[in-house]
Amino acid sequence: MAGNRSEMVRDHWRRMREAAVTNPDETAADVRERVDRYWPGLTAEPGGVDYLEVEVNGLPAMWAVPKGAAEDRVVFGVHGGGYVSGSIYTHRKLFGHLAKAVGARALLIEYREQPFPVPLEDVTAAYRWLLDQGIDAGHIAAVGDSIGGGLAVSLMLRARELGLPLPAALMLMSPWVDLTVGNKTFESNRENEAFFYKEVVAFLASAYLGDADPKEPLASPLYADLSGLPPTYVQVGGHETLLGESLEFEQNARKAGVDARLEVFPGQLHTFQMAAGYAPEADDAIRKYAEWVRPKIGLR
Repeated sequence: MAGNRSEMVRDHWRRMREAAVTNPDETAADVRERVDRYWPGLTAEPGGVDYLEVEVNGLPAMWAVPKGAAEDRVVFGVHGGGYVSGSIYTHRKLFGHLAKAVGARALLIEYREQPFPVPLEDVTAAYRWLLDQGIDAGHIAAVGDSIGGGLAVSLMLRARELGLPLPAALMLMSPWVDLTVGNKTFESNRENEAFFYKEVVAFLASAYLGDADPKEPLASPLYADLSGLPPTYVQVGGHETLLGESLEFEQNARKAGVDARLEVFPGQLHTFQMAAGYAPEADDAIRKYAEWVRPKIGLR
């Protein structure tokens, strides 16, 4: 069962749903303003982490630099938000906690909220930029939550197509990897859910896909050939509707020869790690990521 402090994540998603129902005519800007106002409060300040805003290929980005962090090891962070919200600012503390636990810098990158494939193009350009800074791919771990997790996987596929060296590791938090919105846990976990009901996720998927096929591998990496991907660690909440596609993704990755690991956190909802610094379940998840990834990028 989720602890009391983890309930703040459930309360957050419930408030987001109630606001959407109460204000059916609100604009995308209204949604973003509400998310930007409330989302950062889910995460405690990690402490001992400096933030430096930079520009990467014309888009905002941010370095999260923990005190004493290895300069040549980088966590490449892709934030979630359903392609309609979320930013490097809503997620800076989450990735700051992870960077601090790992002992590496984190680069939080932004992407344009436009239909596929624009976000993937932006994420790929940012990854190229990081490589151009002289950071060895073997010293990089990519991480993403929700659609940021899906984009992180799509980045691996696109980098493979382009012949770019892949990161040493991939960490996925409640990844959204199937835009067909067809998994059975949308129904079996519906009573446990607070926001990501099938109709909500279908709306977000339609807005992002435009005219693209929902099974386009670069948009829905669940349908991609996953061979050659780096070691991958997936964390997902036991109560979330996206549980099923995480289970399928891990199975597909293993069949493709990927060193894949999946952990289901009982009683937790979508991106429960956002409660880092407040909820023990979130802190435990961050710790497990750090312990797993440090040797992958050459840190003890």
